[in-house]
Amino acid sequence: MIRIDAIWLATEPLDMRAGTETALARVVAVFGAAKPHNAYLFANKRANRMKVLVHDGFGIWLASRRLNRGRFVWPGSWQGAQLELSAEQLQALVVGLPWQRVGSGAEIRLL
Repeated sequence: MIRIDAIWLATEPLDMRAGTETALARVVAVFGAAKPHNAYLFANKRANRMKVLVHDGFGIWLASRRLNRGRFVWPGSWQGAQLELSAEQLQALVVGLPWQRVGSGAEIRLL
């Protein structure tokens, strides 16, 4: 089992032809460093493909996911270059659900 303590989402698209080295370079550019036990998520422009880079403390894992129909609910760059997700939000994101409404994102704080 790979331990993941934090999940980070990059809002700018990534070319899905990118391999491990290119994805790692993007993580360093966007997040400053690839920290151990952190997962970094990227999508393509159409948001129907996603890549996840995980630093497990010893090496790098790179996985991809493609939706046969529909798109991932991906934020725009107007929300900043990066967002932190909870495990619940990640579970919603990978199946194409509106993850922003899961967890604390659904709280109403201002009337």
